[in-house]
Amino acid sequence: MAAKLFFSYSHADEALRDQLEVQLAMLKRGGLIEAWHDRRITAGTPIGDAISTRLEDADIVLLLVSPDFLASDYCYEREMARALERHRKGSARVIPVILRPCDWHDAPFGELLAAPEDGKPITRWADSDEAFLVVVSAIRRAIAEMTGAAPATSAPAAARAVHEPAASMVSEGPRSSNLRLRKHFTEADKDAFLEESFEYIARYFENSLTELGTRNSGIEGRYRRLDATHFTAVIYRDGVAESGCRIWLGETRSFVGGIAYSANDTSNDNSYNENLSIVETDQALVLRPIMGMAYQGGERDPHLSQEGAAEFFWNKLIEPLQR
Repeated sequence: MAAKLFFSYSHADEALRDQLEVQLAMLKRGGLIEAWHDRRITAGTPIGDAISTRLEDADIVLLLVSPDFLASDYCYEREMARALERHRKGSARVIPVILRPCDWHDAPFGELLAAPEDGKPITRWADSDEAFLVVVSAIRRAIAEMTGAAPATSAPAAARAVHEPAASMVSEGPRSSNLRLRKHFTEADKDAFLEESFEYIARYFENSLTELGTRNSGIEGRYRRLDATHFTAVIYRDGVAESGCRIWLGETRSFVGGIAYSANDTSNDNSYNENLSIVETDQALVLRPIMGMAYQGGERDPHLSQEGAAEFFWNKLIEPLQR
């Protein structure tokens, strides 16, 4: 059974959280983890209740530590405090992941072994991918210890990844930790990201519809790829269509300008209920709903990864069957 992994983080660090989630891909594909964070909460769901439920159910809690995390009352006093209670009782494993330099050693979790190695912040590594890989190795070891299984990564390689500082980490003298520069994205980058996101959402729907029918008697999910930039999805209960949608890819410089969703599987490109557009953060490209279709409400800014965008649309499709 996959370990349930919970991200506790500040939204100021969402781009770094997304990078870590990408590095967790092989753990997901291997069925070793099911990752969850608050971007998975569906519209209309009480945020606090959803977070508390997932936190209580988690096997592993990642504390993504930064100045913003430590300054957040919600992260510090609610999520972190409860996670440490469960850690002390042995019902969950807490792993602090140090994202950015901050005064964390005297925090309640300061006695725990942090990742990456020696708690060196992710942003101080010359190669952030290498830093996140060390974090993934730590998660693999934690899963192996919890299940009594040998880590999937070979022991020598895993040991080197965690216990030997990479050559690029070795500093020849004092230097600033403020080395991160804003990334700039071209129109080609944005077009490619939009195409990749659409393909991800299409695969997500096809697989989810298949699994939905497998798990639920009397339910049939039907995925239909219309062409390279359009697909439809319909859910039948006892042969009656109860929910359907049409999703298509627009051009970044067109009227649609993103990935559009229509709650009618027979609609055309001129009619849609929601549209995900590209947003450029300082470190990554993300997606954001622009039509006023409530995501979570409150102050939590709805910047979505590809997986978050797919789940956002999927929740709209499946919601009529969950009432």
